[in-house]
Amino acid sequence: MGTVGESEKYLLNRHKEHHFTAGEVVRDIIIGVSDGLTVPFALAAGLSGANASSSIILTAGIAEVAAGAISMGLGGYLAAKSEADHYARELQREQEEIDTIPDTEAAEVAEILAEYGVEPHEYQPVVNALRKNPKAWLDFMMKFELGLEKPDPKRALQSALTIAIAYVLGGAVPLSPYMFIPIAEKALIASVIVTIFALLVFGFAKGYFTGDRPVWSALQTALIGVIASAAAFGLAKAVQG
Repeated sequence: MGTVGESEKYLLNRHKEHHFTAGEVVRDIIIGVSDGLTVPFALAAGLSGANASSSIILTAGIAEVAAGAISMGLGGYLAAKSEADHYARELQREQEEIDTIPDTEAAEVAEILAEYGVEPHEYQPVVNALRKNPKAWLDFMMKFELGLEKPDPKRALQSALTIAIAYVLGGAVPLSPYMFIPIAEKALIASVIVTIFALLVFGFAKGYFTGDRPVWSALQTALIGVIASAAAFGLAKAVQG
């Protein structure tokens, strides 16, 4: 394959891309924190509605956070592992096709380039160049035929740890008032205040990093948390009644 010329290198060095590239990490943080804020918040509100003491609510909340962090971390690990396994299977299948039916695969390269408006006399040198470089050919087919990017081999473990830690940090927010306020009713009020504030901040940050409207994202996230906790509190009161 050809190399980038001096003029192209100069232009690339002058122009620095500013795209956000940590999407997978942010996604894991969003999953962990959003559930960590909402689920223990709803649990604490429900137990408060059942007139449980702060110590019982705190104990149940810590147990839920521990179980939730493990469960969600494991889910993140399995999801990332499945993605890596899928890529490996498709990579092997594509390699076998390049080895056994190279002419057909070359025709597929031509078809892909033609879809981008490249004329036959323009894409034929590209097809020939790829046929001389099997590794680049395989990478090309994985990206442009199958739309698959090679996953980071450490991704599964990183995803599990990120989601689990984010869940614990999120869950600590609604439970923290119960550590210092022995009366559950007063602790609930404090929990509502700090959790709604945390939901607003988290929702704003989520909207900012994902390109959504930050203010709308903040209000939407807080509303979901409030609805969940109100439903749990109301159900507990109804059952008790």
